[in-house]
Amino acid sequence: MIDPRAVIDPAAEIDEGVSIGPFTIVGAGVRIAKGTTVGPHAVIRGPCSIGRDNRIFQFASVGEDPQDKKYAGEQTYLEIGDRNTIREFTTVHRGTVQDQSCTCIGNDNLLMAYTHVAHDCRIGNQVILANAASLGGHVHIGDWAILGGFSIVHQFCRIGQHCFTAMGSVISKDIPPYVMAAGHPARPHGINSEGLHRRGFTTEQIATIKRAYKTLYTSELPLATAREQIAASAVGSEELRVMAEFLAVSERSIVR
Repeated sequence: MIDPRAVIDPAAEIDEGVSIGPFTIVGAGVRIAKGTTVGPHAVIRGPCSIGRDNRIFQFASVGEDPQDKKYAGEQTYLEIGDRNTIREFTTVHRGTVQDQSCTCIGNDNLLMAYTHVAHDCRIGNQVILANAASLGGHVHIGDWAILGGFSIVHQFCRIGQHCFTAMGSVISKDIPPYVMAAGHPARPHGINSEGLHRRGFTTEQIATIKRAYKTLYTSELPLATAREQIAASAVGSEELRVMAEFLAVSERSIVR
């Protein structure tokens, strides 16, 4: 149901079964798939594609121009998958041509109130951004990562799969998969064992990840050497392959 007080551009594509509340504005180039609910007073600008069964709450701003002084009105995009929840006052911006022109959000994510997703960010699946967590431009967040409230991530940083950051963390370097981090600046604080247990990792798999963590953080090895040892141990280990591949492409170095 579309409330008659909503403002829908004729060039927007709204599937049957989409609910849009009063005083919400949906611009040209917006595509919203069935089952999605948009609350009152939200603003959605295009080009923007929103998948199925999402919930966008009141006063959210989705698909707005990037906050980048280099942006000169080029056509850039926002893509949002399925079953995401975008809470009150969240802001999500489109990409820039300096990257791949697209901000991309996967499936089953929770963006709590006042969170910010800047231009060119890429968020995987099952990610949680707690209240007021903010991502600078070009940040990549792996599946199942959780950022505590008021966590701040510097532009171009990468947060690996299953990471966990404490409330108020200030992140200016990459965080490898499975690692918990906290502080200003953020420092490593072990692996996210509880989260891994909840997601079905076996005791043996978690022990393997802990050994890799020790290689990386407590062995006093140079980073390059630790990275080589983890890569060698990753043969035949899917969980370590994820870590080894992350370390191989890290450009900002890692929290350490």
